[in-house]
Amino acid sequence: MHKPLKLIFYAVILLVVVILVYKVYLNVNVTDIEAKHTEQIDAIKNKLAGQTQFNFAVVGNINNSIGIFEKQLIPKINASDSQFLISAGNAVLDGGVDKYQALEGTLNHLNIPYLLTFGENEYESFGGFRFYEHYGPYYFSFVVADSRFIFLDSTGKTPWSWQLQWLTELMKSDQSNHQFIFVSKPVLKVPNEYLFGDDDEDAIPDSTRTELIEIIERYSVDAVFSSEIPTFNVQKREDTYFVTTGGAGGLDLNTDRSFYHYVDVSVSKDSIQIQQKAIDEGQGLIARQLENLWFFIYSFFYVGYLNFFLLVGVLVLISIKLYTTIYESKEFYPIYEVDPSPWLDKTIRVAMFTDNYLPFIGGVPISISRLYKGLKQLKNKVLIIAPSYHNQSEKEEDVFRVPSLISFGKESEFRMANIFLKKIRKAVYAFKPDIIHVHHPFWMGSLGLFIARWKKIPAVFTYHTRLEHYAHFVPLPTRLFRNLISHLLIRRFANKCDGIIVPTNSVEKYLHMIGVETPCFVQSTGIEFEEFQQVEPEKIQNLKESLGIKDEIVLLSVSRLSDEKNIDFMIEALSKLKKSIQQPFTFLMIGDGHKKDELQKKVARLGLSENVQLVGSVDPDEMKTWYNLGDIFLFASKSETQGMVILEAMAAGLPVVAVKATGIDDVVEDGVNGYKTPEKIALWANKVQLLIDDKNHRKKLSDNAREFSSSFSIEYFGRNVQEIYAIILAAYNQNKSGTKSKKVQ
Repeated sequence: MHKPLKLIFYAVILLVVVILVYKVYLNVNVTDIEAKHTEQIDAIKNKLAGQTQFNFAVVGNINNSIGIFEKQLIPKINASDSQFLISAGNAVLDGGVDKYQALEGTLNHLNIPYLLTFGENEYESFGGFRFYEHYGPYYFSFVVADSRFIFLDSTGKTPWSWQLQWLTELMKSDQSNHQFIFVSKPVLKVPNEYLFGDDDEDAIPDSTRTELIEIIERYSVDAVFSSEIPTFNVQKREDTYFVTTGGAGGLDLNTDRSFYHYVDVSVSKDSIQIQQKAIDEGQGLIARQLENLWFFIYSFFYVGYLNFFLLVGVLVLISIKLYTTIYESKEFYPIYEVDPSPWLDKTIRVAMFTDNYLPFIGGVPISISRLYKGLKQLKNKVLIIAPSYHNQSEKEEDVFRVPSLISFGKESEFRMANIFLKKIRKAVYAFKPDIIHVHHPFWMGSLGLFIARWKKIPAVFTYHTRLEHYAHFVPLPTRLFRNLISHLLIRRFANKCDGIIVPTNSVEKYLHMIGVETPCFVQSTGIEFEEFQQVEPEKIQNLKESLGIKDEIVLLSVSRLSDEKNIDFMIEALSKLKKSIQQPFTFLMIGDGHKKDELQKKVARLGLSENVQLVGSVDPDEMKTWYNLGDIFLFASKSETQGMVILEAMAAGLPVVAVKATGIDDVVEDGVNGYKTPEKIALWANKVQLLIDDKNHRKKLSDNAREFSSSFSIEYFGRNVQEIYAIILAAYNQNKSGTKSKKVQ
């Protein structure tokens, strides 16, 4: 594996060196293109001095062609009697600086002078100012060997009214024996039925065309040369030849009118002769594709410095990635010689950063609250930095509330705290934490990570939430966020931390799969198991009566009413279930959220109003009573890392029917403490019906569920997390002292 990677690495390094050396060579040896037409006209005049007979070549639509124009047409023109060459337009693919530079490299293969007509391609991509700087004006005229050569601008850059007035005045005073006009767009319409595009597309306006033809005929211009259309066409009107030539390297159709060629013009004192010169071979599709690839490489060296160094930078980044993959040693196994005991024997000061907390009801706030209780029972010091809420407790300890910049949803839903306040940092510095614990990979979590780096203390991150399932909250294309951005965000953040706490083994596998290399510690969130065993039967009966529940089976679920929780699935499955069983049931959906009204309408539409109650939020202290009211716990979310509410339900003796997903898979064991099915309504509803119909089986799974959840107490939770802190602190301080350079796992 490493041998081919090494070869690629050295090849990339060599390529970067060659590119940089060649770019330096070009800067030293290639002169700037400036007013080339001036020197080319002087060269033409010197070549034709004292002559009355001469030949010149006309080409159109070079389009930066290498395979046709540079390799085939130029050698043929160099070997002909042509004494100079004129492009009738579209010599470049577009007006980019690289295309002009590449064209100049091609024209340097000519043994004769050349001139360019300003065409549409020269004008594109802000190329107008480059043409003016590199070659000269868009329209101009000169006389040589008693012949006047006139170049016009048909792009619209120069107004036609001005050019026509200039041309009229020029022709009035001209005494030359011959006149030739070069204008990129055809003056006469050219038959185009077999070509792509519209005859009138980008043509010279009719009123201008009429006036231009009138001037041409009035002063008996010998020939007008144009390009644009990929064809060869000659029309004679009065004494003037109108020649369209478009086969010097651009598109051709390999027909009797569309083929690669140049035009040879012979001029004598009394006459001119125009003859097309076709090349023997065209260019196949494969050759064209290879030429496009070559031209990309060829023109790469002529792009602006910004783009050049961006491309080189990409190659450098590739080489760095290859280097780290090949040569950097990584330690993926535990360092058993790390001794955490010094930290287990002392009070650990922990600063926690979270984007939501109580009184907001959700899995993360409840998990933090329970961790806080567990750590405090072990005499550790904890400071929680969290957003402020209007209905928060006035007598809370160890919580530093941060005012919000923006809030989303209802009053106690998501909040974006003002992380820019200096008093946050002051409070944390005054607390003097030993370790920072962040609970979200952005915003408050980023602030916590920043402070950890600033204070040179380790940071641990608990991965609570499968971020990709929250794409509907993000103002980005859903698939882009779910399939790419969410994973990149998690990986980037997690790899900056010194340790990661995950609730299940399947979550750990997911993080490794997306490229997280930071050591992971599997630790489920604790639950207050004993409290679920101490609920008074009287309280359960009172709650049952207040809800109007009699002898029916009570199905229970706890979740935020949001898209990612998949509550629509459960309601649709219960609609199917109602049609297939005789036993009456009540489904209590505990939780609140933005989908409540929508779900309530769905319940009514499916005829479940007597069976389903959307209870809303319940005080966390009262939840144990609600759980004990139920007979079966239902769950369909696929966005959980653990499903803490499932453990709580099990602590109350409820068997679970859930949709199989990451996190759920580690907690629910089929046929033992519940069932997990694929996200298929019929399968899921069948398992619910099985537990409703078979009371004895339901009792067996209930006992198993209670026993399974008993090992997830808050006491165990706090003690295990303290051990994780101790390992991370020991490894961090060991690395900082230089005794080890490997990561702990």
